[in-house]
Amino acid sequence: MNTPKVIVVLFLLLIVSACQTNPFTGKKGLALVSNSELFPQSFQLYQETLKESKVIRGTAEAKMVDQVGRQIAEAAEKFLASTGQQGYLKDYRWEYALIESDQVNAWCMPGGKIAVYSGILPLTQNRAGLAVVMGHEVSHALLNHSQQQASQSQITNVIGMGGSTALSGTQFGSVFNQIYGIGTQLGVTLPYSRKFETEADELGLQLMAIAGYDPEVAIAFWERMNAAGGKAPAEFLSTHPSGQSRINNLKGKVNEAKATARKFGVTQFQK
Repeated sequence: MNTPKVIVVLFLLLIVSACQTNPFTGKKGLALVSNSELFPQSFQLYQETLKESKVIRGTAEAKMVDQVGRQIAEAAEKFLASTGQQGYLKDYRWEYALIESDQVNAWCMPGGKIAVYSGILPLTQNRAGLAVVMGHEVSHALLNHSQQQASQSQITNVIGMGGSTALSGTQFGSVFNQIYGIGTQLGVTLPYSRKFETEADELGLQLMAIAGYDPEVAIAFWERMNAAGGKAPAEFLSTHPSGQSRINNLKGKVNEAKATARKFGVTQFQK
């Protein structure tokens, strides 16, 4: 067996051994990059971002971001406790910041560092709408999507290097190099990105419901986002599901989210 093939085989064995089961989904995910590597980098980058941004503190909106964020985190802890996974979040360091910006955006870094841009608040409208956004972003962190994306990138790089090396000097070498990047983007990176968005939508719906917010609010929020977003690229070229695909999927998950919340004693939901 030549050297490139040996490298690929060994790497595939490493992939199999590096998969971890996520307690929220029960599914195995790639973990070639550990959270012990990601979290310190995430925490440092978050602090640098806050230093370079205008962080809004002490206002009613800033307090709302902090309070809703804590409620979502507590919902995640309740969920984990019900499955016997209380220690899963021990390395998370929850922090919530409202940043003054016209951007209609929010994000959560690995390890629980969350930022909400003030530009999204007109679309969230109230606490329940904000819970939709924060539930979604927190879910990305809880589902280890950054870890999986980093691991996925390593795999495609190694396979690409192996293929390029194996075919170098042949008539197929240049063709492989040209199509591999496009193929992995359309066939791997973008589909997985859309899958991660859908997973975050669905877990976020459950977390906001456990926190006492009506998951039906998510449908109205994404309808507003869809209307405000303008013309989007075709879904297969996008990192996110189309607005209508996302809304249709959420409509089918609302009752499931409410049923999950009832298991935790939540019977009334704030709109």
